[in-house]
Amino acid sequence: MVLLQSSMVPLGSSAHDFSLKGLDGEMHSLADYSDAKVLVLIFMCNHCPYVQEIWDDLVTLENGMSSEVQFVSVNSNANPAYPEDSFEKMKEYAEEKGQKFPYLYDEGQEMARAYDAQCTPDIFVYGEERILKYRGSFDDLESAVNSLLSGEEPAQEQVYSQGCSIKWME
Repeated sequence: MVLLQSSMVPLGSSAHDFSLKGLDGEMHSLADYSDAKVLVLIFMCNHCPYVQEIWDDLVTLENGMSSEVQFVSVNSNANPAYPEDSFEKMKEYAEEKGQKFPYLYDEGQEMARAYDAQCTPDIFVYGEERILKYRGSFDDLESAVNSLLSGEEPAQEQVYSQGCSIKWME
């Protein structure tokens, strides 16, 4: 297991469109979440112990958030060498964890590359204009989201996320 840090994409970057299959069998895109005041994208996977450590807390946090906040998780570990991260296993893990927010499968890894995601978990928070306002660790996620909901900017000093490397296909 390789511990890796997020790339700390510059604040102010625009969100990238995507089209990915969710656990609901439907295709999801950035436009599907246009009504949300705050969009939280979490690159994660099933097998990563760093994701496992926060998964319950992530579900609890999302359950307690305003309806103005949309969480979306993305599994970019589509590498066949990691069968625990397959689409079928995603369903099992999400159900076991009681995850209600979308869990999308980035089978071609295009979304992870577009967002410069590096690790699991890798967290990106976008405001209404889909401009990056926070990227970093889970520890400061709630504070960042609450700042945006109250019309304020999250703290500019942000701590990188760290976790397992995304398992890239060649």
